[in-house]
Amino acid sequence: MQHFPIFLAVAGRRIVLSGGGEAALAKLRLLLKTEARITVFAADAAPEIQQWAKDGRLTHIPRALEAGDNFCAALFYAANEDATEDRRVAALAQADGALVNIVDNLADSQFITPAIVDRDPVTVAIGTEGAAPVLARAIKQDLEARLPAQLGPLARIGKTFRTMAEALPFGRARRDFWADYYFAKGPAAIEHGQDATEAALDDLLKVHLAQTARAGHVDLVGAGPGDPELLTLKARTALDKADVVLHDRLVPAAILELARREAILIETGKTGFGPAMSQEDINALMVRHATGGAQVVRLKSGDPTVFGRLDEEIDALNDAGIPWRIVPGITAASAAVATIGQSLTKRDRNASVRILTGHDMKGFAEHDWKTLAQSGEVAAIYMAKKSARFIQGRLLMHGADADTPITLIENASQPSQRIVATTLAELTTAHSETAFSGPVLTLYGLAPRAALDLAETLNEKEFA
Repeated sequence: MQHFPIFLAVAGRRIVLSGGGEAALAKLRLLLKTEARITVFAADAAPEIQQWAKDGRLTHIPRALEAGDNFCAALFYAANEDATEDRRVAALAQADGALVNIVDNLADSQFITPAIVDRDPVTVAIGTEGAAPVLARAIKQDLEARLPAQLGPLARIGKTFRTMAEALPFGRARRDFWADYYFAKGPAAIEHGQDATEAALDDLLKVHLAQTARAGHVDLVGAGPGDPELLTLKARTALDKADVVLHDRLVPAAILELARREAILIETGKTGFGPAMSQEDINALMVRHATGGAQVVRLKSGDPTVFGRLDEEIDALNDAGIPWRIVPGITAASAAVATIGQSLTKRDRNASVRILTGHDMKGFAEHDWKTLAQSGEVAAIYMAKKSARFIQGRLLMHGADADTPITLIENASQPSQRIVATTLAELTTAHSETAFSGPVLTLYGLAPRAALDLAETLNEKEFA
């Protein structure tokens, strides 16, 4: 992040602009929405600027900017549409201590003005650090359509009521009150005017003050394979409401970013064959925070019902009398087969699919290798990176075809995803040559669709 987004208090402060043409007009239309004292320096100003000056909305000084003209200015805009003049006035403004923006010159600007969605006092700023202004405008248009015009009046009324709402305990009690206002009672009341909305706020506060504190709760949430767009809507809602998030090491930062800024994030740090927080400690953390009244999200990569030690955590919550629910996620096997254009089951090939683990708490896991070794069988094998040689040996020992296709997928669905197509005979070689660093899913009996198409083409040529 090269530009840190902030909202600068400008009420009553000076903002100076140099320029009187189209570039100046574009900036002024935005700046005039603020409560700043705006001064424009332009020898030849557009008629709109002159009219704004007559109306008392800004001060127009009909000459070029000179040294000292930016005294006490919070911000300065160089909008002369002339590179030489913009450099000159920018240097003067910097000497006077003002933050400088040069229109259409990102490299020499000290700040940028983002695209803005205005529902005063609700303001949404969208910035792309100058890389994609067209994208910023598209996002702005989308948000403009989504945010109702009544949001501004609702927020203004709510702002005057914030001190009264401090009678509620800090944290979830206040959040519940404001959520009830903005998404239920407020929109229904605003149609009848400000007095009706203020009365609804008073009544709502009385209701919430009379409520007993909500008990703690735990959501056991699947984060999916890592792509934030594959996170379910229910999972996103849970993250948005969470006071505490206990997350696996494999949950990427892009998904953790979706949690509330005020939420406490705790990494539970499970690492295969390495240091890890014990399951007992994880259970204790869930119980302690939920007993204290927190809304807890236990965030697991993939789906919590697949190799997520879910039952142990549910048992701990039941023993402590803590309510819980499961929010399923897309497991890595589903994301992986989608990536290679395959399905886990196929008519006339396999009517069932096995979901296995390469190792368990006792070491390399034993399975029904004899059945899996039969032709046409398919399995998604988790945590099989270190047990690849063991799996290969067991399957070959039970008569599996050495040419059985295998696809290895590292970090399925994520930008760092890698796909390696191999065979049972070359499984350990593929692992050693690729040197995977992230979690790898082994799809036994499946090759990427492109590889299958190529194989079919070669077979047709061979038998022609």
